[in-house]
Amino acid sequence: MTATTHWILTLVCDDKPGIVKAVSGAIVEADGNITESQQFSSADTGRFFMRLQVESAASRSTFEAALAPVTDRYRMISQLDIVGRPLRTLVLVSKAGHCLNDLLYRERAGQLAMDLPLVMSNHSDLGSLAAFYDVPFEAHPVTSPGQKLAFEQRVLEVVEEHDIELVVLARYMQILSPELCAALNGRAINIHHSFLPGFKGANPYKQAHARGVKLIGATAHFVTSDLDEGPIIEQNVVRVDHSRDASELVAIGQDEESRTLTQAVKWFAEHRVLLDGARTIIFR
Repeated sequence: MTATTHWILTLVCDDKPGIVKAVSGAIVEADGNITESQQFSSADTGRFFMRLQVESAASRSTFEAALAPVTDRYRMISQLDIVGRPLRTLVLVSKAGHCLNDLLYRERAGQLAMDLPLVMSNHSDLGSLAAFYDVPFEAHPVTSPGQKLAFEQRVLEVVEEHDIELVVLARYMQILSPELCAALNGRAINIHHSFLPGFKGANPYKQAHARGVKLIGATAHFVTSDLDEGPIIEQNVVRVDHSRDASELVAIGQDEESRTLTQAVKWFAEHRVLLDGARTIIFR
């Protein structure tokens, strides 16, 4: 029996008639069998988005050759990958370990398709957590502009050295420079708490408790130079009431942050997140 490969194919182009038929024909030409198919036409931007999973005995070169006339005709941005291939991921952290722990645990448990060559931090606090999961850890203090520049230069070196495909800010409490944001455009994900109303600065959960918030949650989004305003990938919220003290709000909020960030990373690793201007298309 000829061995088959399970492929993921994503396509983005201007929306025009005949795209689905043309793509399907190319897949048949490559002896492919479509096992999952999702598509979306954006009325806002006039763009067409498609994600397929295809089983085929054809080689990558044969599959790409079959697709080439279609991708050229419709001027598609396309990506072909293997289902389940671990995504080369760099994680940045500070002192809070809840998001990092969730990512590392789920990667070890086989629930996240990630290859983690390194965790970087501006503090040494989480070195033992990374060591528990046998993941290399580097700590570089960032207390001056010069140190921040050196840290970001090291990030770029690691991205180049390990061919990093995703950078995850797992409660990394430093603002990235516009230059680093540009270099990581579309492949860096951040997590932050979401309150209604919003609280910024020190002790946001203490502020939230003092105001008697009824909803707390978290937002995972792409990193841009506009702080916490990048395209949103995932959001979660949980209802609370007056019986919760500030420490309980922290615990609840950290659970939501971990859950939300992990889900965003999982979708990204599975090529389910496509950009449509300032928003995302999520093929769940």
